[in-house]
Amino acid sequence: MSSNLSPAAPHAADEAPDAPPGLRRSLKRFDITAMAIAAVISFDTVGQIATGGGEAVTWTAALALFFLIPYALLFAETGAAFPQEGGPYVWVKLALGRPAAALTTLFYWVTNPIWLGGSLVFLAAETWDGFVFHLGSGTVADYVFKLLFVWAAILTAVVSLSRGKWITTVGALVKVLSLGLFTLTATLYGIEHGFHGLTEAHFSPTAAGFLALVPILLFAYVGFEAPNAAGEEMHDPQKDVPAALGRSATVAAACYLLPVLALLAVVPVKQVTGIGGFMEGARLVFDVYGPAAGPLLTATAVMFVFALLTQGSAWMIVSDRMQAMAAADGGFFTRKLGAFHPKLGTPVRTNLLSGAVATLFMLTAMQLADGDAGAVFAVVLTVAVTTLLLSYLVVVPALVLLRLRRPEVERPYRVPFGDRGFLACAGLVYAWILVGSWSALFPGVLEGVFGIEYDFMDAWGVSRLSFESFTLGTVALLLVVGTIGVRVARRESAPA
Repeated sequence: MSSNLSPAAPHAADEAPDAPPGLRRSLKRFDITAMAIAAVISFDTVGQIATGGGEAVTWTAALALFFLIPYALLFAETGAAFPQEGGPYVWVKLALGRPAAALTTLFYWVTNPIWLGGSLVFLAAETWDGFVFHLGSGTVADYVFKLLFVWAAILTAVVSLSRGKWITTVGALVKVLSLGLFTLTATLYGIEHGFHGLTEAHFSPTAAGFLALVPILLFAYVGFEAPNAAGEEMHDPQKDVPAALGRSATVAAACYLLPVLALLAVVPVKQVTGIGGFMEGARLVFDVYGPAAGPLLTATAVMFVFALLTQGSAWMIVSDRMQAMAAADGGFFTRKLGAFHPKLGTPVRTNLLSGAVATLFMLTAMQLADGDAGAVFAVVLTVAVTTLLLSYLVVVPALVLLRLRRPEVERPYRVPFGDRGFLACAGLVYAWILVGSWSALFPGVLEGVFGIEYDFMDAWGVSRLSFESFTLGTVALLLVVGTIGVRVARRESAPA
């Protein structure tokens, strides 16, 4: 295993785990960029962001400047300096030890099967039902579609990375193409019919809009470090990671800001919905194509669903590797869970575990809120936002500790202005994550502190008790599972 770590480190347990045998270096700079784009640009959040109205554009731009840029700088430096397989798991382990790394990785990993079995599959089914082929709600066809969607994403993660990367690459291209086509078409529609949505949009930022939008925007922007989970499968991570991260971050910022602005320009804010915002907007603006509108809309819906599928696939590829490395390193239940297939070079057992969790979550979510798809969508997405953001509350301090404690590690790319620049970026990113985590876990609380009116039932479609039971119950369950996993792994690794 290649490593830039100091040989003077006092304990082997504090070092990065050895990479599984048989890994092949198949990721080049373009592949890393495409994987980051496939993972980070979230079709399911475009509509959610747009529900914030005109100020959603303002806050999207603000977070791009004051969160995305410092976030990208932090992870570009760390990802190039510590390119070991497992990415964030390795970073937290080196800084805070194996137990902290295992718990953090669990929160990071479980976000993705929850998200896949929650918001992604629900949005895909809603789109397919409305624009391609009628499925119905709760029907056999609905269940079959969702099960096929989940397991197709898992299968993409199971196949070798040299093949699976092309699926996510095509997904990234389709995603950018779809968003670009929508933005262009909305512009043409506005030129022909007028940008009536802008008359109702208010771009001035407000405290209420800030608190409502921060969690979803942070969820939309995080994840550029994800390809580092396959660090030992990159050709030249020390050079490619910073460049790929910069390119993918720029593309992601544009792919959120421009479509949201275009959507709000032609669709009145009151008509924008989280679960159908993008495609409902497409239905309206594609009218400019006349008789070709129907076939084009259907083709766009198919591309939309495919992009959602590859989005889930990209996250399964990277997060399953992180979780597998935690298990293989003796940090989570049994090392057998972290075994990589000798021919495929993928953590098949962890992949199958992800599929099982996603399936269970999907089945559970379909029973939530009496079948109200909109309420289910919002709540399950919030659970995913919460678990992911909570993991960064540990990852970001770990990056700071690595910067301060391991000055001898070669850093091919460095954040401008040395330690001060790095600490300033980390402090800014951490402040955003704190606000986002609190707002995701306890929506409406900060609004109450600032005297902002907040109707919980109107905002979420479920009572606060139901909401908090679902979100806090999930967090508590994860902590229990993670603690048990660490203790079981410790016993397995203890000498007889």
